[in-house]
Amino acid sequence: MREPKRVAVFASGGGTNLQALIDHFNPAPAPAARVELVVASRAGIGALERAERAVVPFIVLDPREMEPGALAERMLAELERHRIDLVVLAGWLQLVPAEVVARFHGRMLNIHPALLPGFGGQGMYGMRVHRAVIASGVRVSGATVHLVSDRYDEGRIVAQWPVPVLDGDTPERLAARVLAVEHRLLPVAVEALAHAAGPAPAPVGPFCFDLLDAPAPPAESIRATLAHGAADASATG
Repeated sequence: MREPKRVAVFASGGGTNLQALIDHFNPAPAPAARVELVVASRAGIGALERAERAVVPFIVLDPREMEPGALAERMLAELERHRIDLVVLAGWLQLVPAEVVARFHGRMLNIHPALLPGFGGQGMYGMRVHRAVIASGVRVSGATVHLVSDRYDEGRIVAQWPVPVLDGDTPERLAARVLAVEHRLLPVAVEALAHAAGPAPAPVGPFCFDLLDAPAPPAESIRATLAHGAADASATG
């Protein structure tokens, strides 16, 4: 039986996506991956409480208090010490040092609360994204999982799930609707990456589901769509 991929989750806030990953992987009898480390950008955040409750090792590395070179060195040392295979940014607000991105090329995912390439880039996070979406007048937002590059939100898209912007929406209402989708999408995207062979897996095509006239699909449906996209990419690449 193949050992589960060891995952480090980087977080800067409450950690609800971290919790979704822990709930999805860690109790499973034979998971594709398991959360083995939480890296927080500051002390006292909810993500650390969730890690502690789940008995997952955690550290605090505050980019505001460290020189970029020292931050990269410490990150790489901790990731190596915990034998990490995959990194997931789940609400991590800072740019990951280029040395870390290079070391985990093709093995680092981020979740963004909009349909990239729109409403992304430096400074676009949290409620800022949802305010910008509503102000723009677009009728559809959503969540995006993408590979991490050395530029904010510009890595190759792995999967997207659209969410309607409803009449009279507030940023808070839209955020709650998108977050519910993130909790479903991120674990199965990580699962797909964990099952991929090699450090740079075949692209997984973007996919979407209609949430206007249909209920949210089960996780099995999401997995099947991801697997189908990966197979198509391998056949054509």
